[in-house]
Amino acid sequence: MSLLQATDLKKYFGETRAVDGVSLTIHPREVVSLIGSNGAGKTTLINLLTGLVPPTSGTIVFRGRDITSLPVGERIRAGIARSFQLVNLFDKLTALDNVRLAIFAREGKTGTAWAHAERDTAARDAALEVLRAFGLEGKAAIPAGGLAQGERKLLDVAVAYALEPTLLLLDEPTSGVGTREKSRIMNTITSVVRTGGLTAVVVEHDMDVVFTYSDRIVVMHQGRILAAGTPEEIRENALVTKTLLGQGEGVAPDA
Repeated sequence: MSLLQATDLKKYFGETRAVDGVSLTIHPREVVSLIGSNGAGKTTLINLLTGLVPPTSGTIVFRGRDITSLPVGERIRAGIARSFQLVNLFDKLTALDNVRLAIFAREGKTGTAWAHAERDTAARDAALEVLRAFGLEGKAAIPAGGLAQGERKLLDVAVAYALEPTLLLLDEPTSGVGTREKSRIMNTITSVVRTGGLTAVVVEHDMDVVFTYSDRIVVMHQGRILAAGTPEEIRENALVTKTLLGQGEGVAPDA
């Protein structure tokens, strides 16, 4: 049984067909990379799956439930969480408090509960466990705005992970960092995902990252799915190579 099934999903902005009839199946416990040139529709598709924007038409079924019309909060409670290309953190709050806020949101606690957050040792311990999983326990007391870019990327994913999702949607988790830092970020994320039995869909431009960490790759072009398959199948797909690179063979880095 699939974890998520999108069927004939469309999103039009006037004459622009950002997503144009996408049907996509995501299976439990797989890491899927979503690739394509700028403007291919990748982020719009993620926005549709998370409820940030409504579809023009089509359906989304998650764990056997039609969630097409559910708002963002309901989808989070159903088990879908995301990170953003531009990290979405409270920079003046510590790393610990950013994660703790996510835990409070998950538990439906109010602003009054946040006022007494220091007394909530269970939430603090849970937040520290999340930070530990992402290698950030040593940064717990540092404001998010004071973290290095790679640490901020990891913290953004950690906040999403603290919501206890079944499906994580990650929009360019390695953008803006160096090659060595990319490996550290992806090693950490994939370890957490696989250890926790989660599923991840990753929007990514770095082909070294895509081919190293993906179980499956979905290629988008002009709002549609051009191809989907294992890294080996995508690497050998002449249509993908021609469309993304305009050359005869081999999918190279930075496509």
